[in-house]
Amino acid sequence: MSEVRAGAGAGPRPVIGISAYHEQARWGKWDAEAALLPWRYPDRVLQAGGVPVLLPPVPGISAVLGRLDGLVLSGGGDFDPAGYGAQRHPQTASVRPDRDDAEVALMSGALERGLPVLGICRGMQVMNVTMGGTLHQHLPDLVGHHGHAPVPGCYGAHPVRVAAGSGLARIIGRTDVAEVPTQHHQALDRLGDGLTATAWSDDGIVEAVELDAPGCGFALAVQWHPEAGDDLSLFRALVAAAARRTLAAAGTTPG
Repeated sequence: MSEVRAGAGAGPRPVIGISAYHEQARWGKWDAEAALLPWRYPDRVLQAGGVPVLLPPVPGISAVLGRLDGLVLSGGGDFDPAGYGAQRHPQTASVRPDRDDAEVALMSGALERGLPVLGICRGMQVMNVTMGGTLHQHLPDLVGHHGHAPVPGCYGAHPVRVAAGSGLARIIGRTDVAEVPTQHHQALDRLGDGLTATAWSDDGIVEAVELDAPGCGFALAVQWHPEAGDDLSLFRALVAAAARRTLAAAGTTPG
C-alpha cells in the first residue's frame, strides 16, 4: 500500500493504520453496530502527509501490518484489567475485550516488524500493558481531583513537563507545554518492559512514554489527545518515521 501517492510529481505517502472502535452508533436513520473513529484521527494523519486506514477490532487484524507503513493506537474505552492481572474497579467502563485483543496483537506485531507506532491516550495504555505494565483504574482515587477528565464528552486541558533530551522534546521542540487536551480517568501505574517515562503532569501522572525497541525507529505514546489540538508534530514525526522505514526497505536514500 506504500504506492499511494499525494499527487503528480509527489513521492509515496506512507500508509498509516489507525485502530478503530466497535460500537453501537447512529447516523441518518440508522442505529446499528459500526466500526468507527473520531474524524480528527484520520484528518490529522492526512494533514501530516500520511494516508489513513481504519483498522476494525476483528480477529486476525494484525495480518494487515505487512501492508502498512505506520500505526496509530487510538483513544477510547478502558482496557480490561484482567489483561494485567487486576480486579475491576467500579469506575472501569466501556471495556471491549475484542478491541483489547486486536490492539495488543497490532502492537506486538508492529514491534516484530519494526513498524513505527504512535499511541494516544488508551493507545499509551495498550502499549504499556502489551509490554507487561499495569494501570491505575481511576485517577481521582489517586490524585484527588477530576482534572484529567473534567467534563464527560469534552476535552479539558493541563500543562505537562517533558524530559530534556527525550525524543518527545525533540519532536515538539520544547520541554514545557502550556496546555494539552485531556480526557482520561485511567493512567499508567507500573511501566512495561523497555518503556521510559518522558512527560508528566503537575500531579505526577505519566503523560508520555518512549519504547526502546531496536529496529522500530519510532515507538512513542502520549496520554493526552494531540488529535484534538493544533500541533501536528507527533503525527508528522510518525509519518516521517514511516517514510524513512519505507525508503530504507526499498534501498532508497532520502533526497
